[in-house]
Amino acid sequence: MTDDTLRSVSIERTAAGRYRATNARGGQLVFGSGDDTDFTPVELLLAALGGCTGIDVDIATSRHAEPTEFTIAVSGDKISDEQGSHLTNLEVRFRVAFPEDEAGDRARTILPRAVRTSHDKLCTVSRTIELGSEVRAIAADR
Repeated sequence: MTDDTLRSVSIERTAAGRYRATNARGGQLVFGSGDDTDFTPVELLLAALGGCTGIDVDIATSRHAEPTEFTIAVSGDKISDEQGSHLTNLEVRFRVAFPEDEAGDRARTILPRAVRTSHDKLCTVSRTIELGSEVRAIAADR
């Protein structure tokens, strides 16, 4: 990996079942084990999946018209089987509306292609999930 390709976050335990992730730019978010309102790691994965493709779709369509509605519902079933715990039936569902004018018509025409292109080529999160990638878990010495 090079500095151009490497993406990373650091995670710190802040209390029992609570954590803070920090990115290289200093941005932070807190998450937890699901005992409170904080996002769980699975919910963060779903948000990343919808957010990644949502950004692609927003950029492609809003060049033509500003949406009057833009929401994304992301879901999946968390199961545990012979492969361990994982998500199945992942779905990213867009609800996007544009003004009833010529620019809105162009954006509506582009929308299905933008969703497909993001999913098939652009969104790093969905591409990684679908292609699969080895994950190494290492207990480092202090």
